[in-house]
Amino acid sequence: MELQGTRSAEALRFQVLGPVQAWRGGAPLALGSPQQQAVLVALLLGEGRPVTTDDLVDGIWGDRTPPQAVAALRTYISRLRSVLEPNREVRKPAEVLVSVSDGYALRIPAESVDLAVFEQRVAEAASARSEGSFRAAHDGLVSALDLWSGRPMPGVPGPYAEAQRNRLTERRLAVAEERCAMALEIGLHADVVAELNSLSAAHPLRERLRELLMLALYRSGRQAESLGVYADTRKLLIEELGVEPGTALAAMHARILAGDPELMAVLAAPPKALAEESTSFVPPAQLPADVSDFSGRCKVVNELRDVLRAGSGQAVVVTSLAGIGGVGKTTLAVHVAHLVRPDFPDGQLYVDLRGAGASPADPAVVLGDFLHALGVPDAPDSLDQRAAMYRSLLADKRMLILLDNARDAQQLRPLIPGVSGNAVMVTSRSRLAEIPGAHLVDIEELTPDEALALFSAIVGVERVGAEPEAALQVVTSCGFLPLAVRIAAARLASRPRWSVSDLARRLADQRNRLQELQLGNLAVETTLGLGYAQLQPEEARAFRLLALVDSPDLPLPAVAALLGTAEQEAEDLAEALVEANMLECFTPGRYRYHDLLRLYAQRQNVKTGDAENQQAALLRLLDLLHATMRNAEQVLEPDDTPMEPLCVAQSAGLSFSDTATAREWLRSEIAVLLSSVEAAASAPLDLVQPVVEILQSMSSVVEDPSLAPRIRSVLHAAAANPAARRHAGTLARVHYALGHMHQVAAELAEAEEALTASLALQPAEQATMLRVITAYTLAIVLIMAGRPAAALPFHEQALQMVSQFDAPIVEARLLGNMARSYVGLNRHEEAVEAARAAVTAARASGNVPCLADTLYQLGVVLSSTGEPGEAAIHLREAHQLYRAHQHPIWEGYSLARLAACLLADGQLAAAAEAAEESLSIAQEIEAAYCQGMANAALGEALLELGQPSRGLACLQEALTVFTRLGVPEAQPVQDLIDSRHTEPSPPPAP
Repeated sequence: MELQGTRSAEALRFQVLGPVQAWRGGAPLALGSPQQQAVLVALLLGEGRPVTTDDLVDGIWGDRTPPQAVAALRTYISRLRSVLEPNREVRKPAEVLVSVSDGYALRIPAESVDLAVFEQRVAEAASARSEGSFRAAHDGLVSALDLWSGRPMPGVPGPYAEAQRNRLTERRLAVAEERCAMALEIGLHADVVAELNSLSAAHPLRERLRELLMLALYRSGRQAESLGVYADTRKLLIEELGVEPGTALAAMHARILAGDPELMAVLAAPPKALAEESTSFVPPAQLPADVSDFSGRCKVVNELRDVLRAGSGQAVVVTSLAGIGGVGKTTLAVHVAHLVRPDFPDGQLYVDLRGAGASPADPAVVLGDFLHALGVPDAPDSLDQRAAMYRSLLADKRMLILLDNARDAQQLRPLIPGVSGNAVMVTSRSRLAEIPGAHLVDIEELTPDEALALFSAIVGVERVGAEPEAALQVVTSCGFLPLAVRIAAARLASRPRWSVSDLARRLADQRNRLQELQLGNLAVETTLGLGYAQLQPEEARAFRLLALVDSPDLPLPAVAALLGTAEQEAEDLAEALVEANMLECFTPGRYRYHDLLRLYAQRQNVKTGDAENQQAALLRLLDLLHATMRNAEQVLEPDDTPMEPLCVAQSAGLSFSDTATAREWLRSEIAVLLSSVEAAASAPLDLVQPVVEILQSMSSVVEDPSLAPRIRSVLHAAAANPAARRHAGTLARVHYALGHMHQVAAELAEAEEALTASLALQPAEQATMLRVITAYTLAIVLIMAGRPAAALPFHEQALQMVSQFDAPIVEARLLGNMARSYVGLNRHEEAVEAARAAVTAARASGNVPCLADTLYQLGVVLSSTGEPGEAAIHLREAHQLYRAHQHPIWEGYSLARLAACLLADGQLAAAAEAAEESLSIAQEIEAAYCQGMANAALGEALLELGQPSRGLACLQEALTVFTRLGVPEAQPVQDLIDSRHTEPSPPPAP
């Protein structure tokens, strides 16, 4: 591949061999929505060649191309250019993502894309092989495969991405197969058995993999297993395809049966013992049996095997595996130990140190057992004497010592030999960083594919293959923890009448999940409890309290609030839990649970019955979030007059220097905010009130429609809370917040009901900012519903009350909305006067969000009173301000209104362009009312431009949305459709 490079592209780097990612230097780039990533993928895989607009549209949407696909594509291209060339001057042609004829191309160096580097390394390996350099070929293929970081391009939509995913997955498999073949050529037969087992299980009909596995097993002295592979493969091929094995596989079988000496031609000589042994010494072989269904872990298996084999110098190789209970540390260690057995001809020692239990093994007793295994019938009495004799006996040997389930470094030190040549592998729930020179490996849960492979190995491939989605739900409920997956699979295997879906449904209930994950003496809860029992009292308290909030992770300030400590002390406690593998820390300052550990911690909260302290912890967190949300509001919505607080935050909260940092905090902590309010919605009043304050602030500054269902659910829970129902002020705020959310979503009947309920709970004789804002929000709802006469009294009521406050921003917004009522009542002069006064007041205040809102209202008023030219000027200015302050929903509304003005002014092409851009924004943020407005304007523009089919399709989309929302805009759209149809139009979709 040869792509044209540019100066601006020099620092760019792209990944498609895994999740789609890009970097400039070392900084990751935000690549936008999945559809936008699909555009980038098509251009990257185009290898510098132009990709036409039609090909891009087909590749992203296939047979389901929306009417506005080309406009959406242009938006994605524009945003990608901004990401790839952020410093490009306005009107200067793009240098990286360039327009070429009827399409686009990327001008970047070939080595910027990981796929190109992968193919180059594979080609170099093929060249090395052709020259007989098998070691170089093998290393080259390993280097190529190391570029992969998972399934290619997951989540990228469209038929093109799917086809490329399949192609690249097959390509990766072929290269992995060739890598195994090269490993066999250079004598690494024992090393590739595990990988070939895994690949063969995943691709059971691929005969070349089975052939390589047979050869690897045969060379490893496992002839019976090798012949068993052939028998299993033949049976599978006959049952599945009705065919016998191919020529190559049959020939390998025949050669193994005949003992063909050429099959061993490249086998290296076995490792040589470091010293001559006496004929009476029998090397101990104490390793537990390896599991037959070991799955995955290829990377860590290779890492551990290489470390254990590469011992050199004066120090003993010590490898320590740490992880939570049930993650498979022992299984992995035993598997790796069996793989490296030939490298330790003097034997293998094993002991369970019982470190997770109440009675850890005494090192002196362990040494006595080891010495007996080494031929010493009477061991010395003291620990020091036993340790000295142990080190002496191992000084001239090459042995592997597997110390399983260690408690701490103190227990381990006497069991570590004194000189090199020996290797020690340790498993522990704690990270044993105190052991000098130890190679520390954190063992994590399985990947989804590995967990499914393990589940299938126990349950059966056919049974799992019949219900793949249910199987994925099961292993996901198990948190991909090997012990949990084994227990779930064993339960299902022992119940032939259960379907996989039956098990998935049982595990879906979080309250009973831990009870479901037990079978006989095996239980996930028991295993997790061993780790919990080792915690100090303060650590155990922290472990429980941090689980009060069901958030994916928690930042350090939230941890400190829950624990009621300073951040330094909170960090020490959290890090102690991380060291004990009861908590995880993948990003400095952020902590999270494994899913099953969180459930276990929540069960401990229930068992302790300490509701008072738990509520106090939650209140501290809500107080911090309440104060911080207020600080963010003051930065993002400066000069706004806030409502009367339900409660006053005691915390100062986190502070923000500018809007960018405030928005970044909101983006990164949205999950913490939602999880915290969900945890307290049904709590006593002192917790519910900060919940309402937080949700009210969120509805003002967070514009993400996808969050609406969760926020509404919390508000409804708060409305049903008996404590809130007894407090009129709190309930009034809850109803206002619900009404505001319904108004934003254009759900007018629900909004009117909630806002009316809020006003009814507020004292009529008392002027409050809550009553002002509730009244004018209700007026907006009534205007949207086409009832200006009903809206005007609420506007007048709000305007009269707001004069009692120093609230120029609220008053300006009120005037702008009041102008809309005048328009609906055909009082045009008053409407224009009020709208202009609102803009004047907003400009004088210097409040940019308020200015954008009043400019928008003036534009709508002028458009309605027959002045589309001037209206367009104000709407353009409003759009620019909304874009600068990152208000996407209002960007969409202002563009839709602008399109209508341009349409009325006869600027048809410009109207269509504005409507398409509005529609693209509305679809991306799922704003239904805005989609309806944009489709209505786009449909009318397309009709006038001579594109009746597409125009009517857009109008029908608008009619469907408006009808569903119950807004008056539906009727003029229906009238326009009827005027263009020769036959009655079909009824809109519900």
